[in-house]
Order: sequence, then C-alpha cells, then structure tokens
Amino acid sequence: MVLANLKGRVAWIFEEENFDVDLIVGVKNIKITDLAELSKAAMESYDPEFAAKVRPGDLIVGAGNFGYGHPHYPPLRALAHLGLRGVIAESFSPGFWRGEISMGTPLVSCPGIVAGVNRWDEVDVDWDAGIVRNLTQGTMLAFEPLSSADRLMVETGGLLPYLKAQMQTA
Repeated sequence: MVLANLKGRVAWIFEEENFDVDLIVGVKNIKITDLAELSKAAMESYDPEFAAKVRPGDLIVGAGNFGYGHPHYPPLRALAHLGLRGVIAESFSPGFWRGEISMGTPLVSCPGIVAGVNRWDEVDVDWDAGIVRNLTQGTMLAFEPLSSADRLMVETGGLLPYLKAQMQTA
C-alpha cells in the first residue's frame, strides 16, 4: 500500500497549547453516538457555520501537545464525517497520538505549522518527502516522519485492518 498525500485547505487553526479535542464537539455532546448529529455540534462554539464551509479533504492545524486530556474519539470522528482528512500540529499528546493513529487518522507532527499557515490556505502533505507545502503562500515545512508501524496503520485504515494485514503476510 501507498500512503496517499493529503491535500486540502486549512479549515481551522487551534493556536492554544494543550488543546483538549473534546472542545471540538463540546463536553456536553461527547456521548452522542449518531455521527450526523455529532457533526452538527462540531466546531459550533468556534464557527457556527463551520460544517457548511468545510470541504472533503480539508485539514485541522494545532499547536503543541494537541489532543491533551482524555483521548476521546468522537471529536475527530465528527470532523471526519464532515470530510476533514487529518491533523497537522506542532506536536501531539502521546495518548491522543496513539488513539488516533490506531483509528487510522493521518496525523502530521510539524514544528512551525501554526505560524506557517492561515485559515483556508491550500496545503499538501507529502509523506515521502517529509514536507508540508503551503501552496497558497509558496512555502514549505519539514515534518517528523511516521514510524513504519504508524505509517502502515494509517495506510491500512487503523489498528484492526493493520493487524489483519499482518496476519495475512505471516
């Protein structure tokens, strides 16, 4: 398998260090299991028209230790339901990283990304080159490569498909 590059717009920039992703849907909504309903709550407190503005392939950008707190899956599942493809952040909380990679969510650890993009800039994540290109500004930033296991987990769509693929090759 080949990990497809991510190409999309920066739909939102979370500039806060230690951002708790539960705030994406609001703590009161964290137990909603219907993705359509949960997606309606996504980003409501930041931009009430967010769901109408995003397009498939868009990305979220975050500051350092993104995903701090309890690593709950509903916020990123809601964003994925809206078409968002992944997160580029200065760094990630270890628990969030492990949980989202095991769900197959593309995560890119890219120091300098918050200062390097504006909302709605077009970006391209080139996994093989290890570069995030800001196509709007004509700039680029290097990012930390995924470990081979994490890359395979994202390529296959998460931990379960990864393990099934490993069992077939054994």
